[in-house]
Amino acid sequence: MSQPDTDMAKQSPSSQQETRIRMDAPQHKPNQADESSALGEQSTEPTSQHNKHALHTNLKRGMESRHLQMISLGGVIGTGLFLSSGYTIQQAGPIGTILAYSIGALIVYLVMLTLGELSVAMPVTGSFHVYAEKFIGPGTGFVIAIQYWLTWTVALGSEFTAAGLLMQRWFPDSPTWVWSAACIILIFTLNALSVRFFAEAEFWFASIKVFAICAFIIIGLLAIFGVIPIAGYQHAPMFGNLVRDGIFPNGFMPVFATILTVNFAFSGTELIGVTAGETRDPQTAVPKAIHTTLWRLVLFFIGSITVMCALIPWRQAGVGESPFVLVFNNIGIPYAGDIMNFVVLTAVLSASNSGLYASTRMVWSMGNEGMIPRWFAKTNRCGVPMLALCAAMAGGLLALLSSVVAASTVYLVLVTLSGLSAVVVWIAIAYCQIVFRRRWLESGHSASELKYRTPGYPYVSWAAFILCTASFVLVIFDVEQRFALVAELVFIVACYGIYFLQQLWRKRRKASDSEDDLSMPWANQH
Repeated sequence: MSQPDTDMAKQSPSSQQETRIRMDAPQHKPNQADESSALGEQSTEPTSQHNKHALHTNLKRGMESRHLQMISLGGVIGTGLFLSSGYTIQQAGPIGTILAYSIGALIVYLVMLTLGELSVAMPVTGSFHVYAEKFIGPGTGFVIAIQYWLTWTVALGSEFTAAGLLMQRWFPDSPTWVWSAACIILIFTLNALSVRFFAEAEFWFASIKVFAICAFIIIGLLAIFGVIPIAGYQHAPMFGNLVRDGIFPNGFMPVFATILTVNFAFSGTELIGVTAGETRDPQTAVPKAIHTTLWRLVLFFIGSITVMCALIPWRQAGVGESPFVLVFNNIGIPYAGDIMNFVVLTAVLSASNSGLYASTRMVWSMGNEGMIPRWFAKTNRCGVPMLALCAAMAGGLLALLSSVVAASTVYLVLVTLSGLSAVVVWIAIAYCQIVFRRRWLESGHSASELKYRTPGYPYVSWAAFILCTASFVLVIFDVEQRFALVAELVFIVACYGIYFLQQLWRKRRKASDSEDDLSMPWANQH
């Protein structure tokens, strides 16, 4: 996150959606007119200044507060919790896993607090790279856009594959690709109809996951305290399994490695920022969604992990099947495997739904900012950017193809990059909020004028930045993930290289066009 291109950011063209913030204003107390010019609402009508592109690039505010809250959860609760949590418990032990998830939840919450201030002040779709472009530099904005787009595009490929494999449980004689194709058609249709259809579908997908986890925690607690019987115990299990082999049975280093994994698992909460530009009344909806993030992460992740560890000896967790299924089977719930297969399938549909939405809006935003051809920002009468949607789906299909034909090479590198890309985006969010608040105060405004303020500024902001940066850099101490750090650094350098080559090409093209105009005087006649 270098500073040299900050001055260029001030000169970059702002989009139709971007809030205008006068950072170099005179040092005086702004009146109402000054404030509105410094911090405006997202315009839904094209201005004369932007008529050329704005007429066909308007997104619609179709999301409500309930949609935003479920989308932030739906992006986080995925197959990792339902299927891979047992492996995490085996690596770090019960207490170590709970500690790792607690630290991860705290880091995410700090990042969300910084994102809240930015999202309410500037509720723009594809917000992360717009903030990075304005407060760090246009090169960094381009890098953040590519990083976040890649995160969800790679996720799309894996989710489409997972959907086909999950359906094999019920239809073992059918080819996997048929069900993957059905998932692709369904998710594409939900995103193509309108943002309202997407949000409503995601609300119900996420609701099923939340209901399943709540049921698991309640039934598990009843078994822990002996209210209902569970196989293998003649008495109430209580919480003895948590410390049976010591607090850190495998040492403390596996706990550190688990924290890195947890950060990746929690990626998706930042979808709040992506959706802010299409949310009704973002000043109310965004803070509400953010403030419920922490306790929901604690309840759903740490609560379910605690129940698992209490009811299953940690060395047996995740061996051959989901710990959720293992607990339900031991309690005697019929069709536990089928129930969880349905829940995990819902989680896959939810993740792919959110992934296609996020990837589409990032493509749309890059087009709207002029980073890629502007026709990617065009929308239809329903407010859906169809060209961006098709481009995002094409990226997901290419990721799916690479997982089939080059799983050990190309796809492995893509997965590696997408894991750390989310942490890079978090680092950028925290730093952008620090720069935004500093410029806001330097321009003569006061913090009280902001409709939502990051509490505990600047300590919370710097804590978010330092903890995220530490999570990124300290990957080097994990031998298994060291390759991920090297690949990510190379990819970041490559993205900067592409950006500056693009700028050089545009300058030469502009100079060439100017020479043509001079050689043909009639070209400038009106």
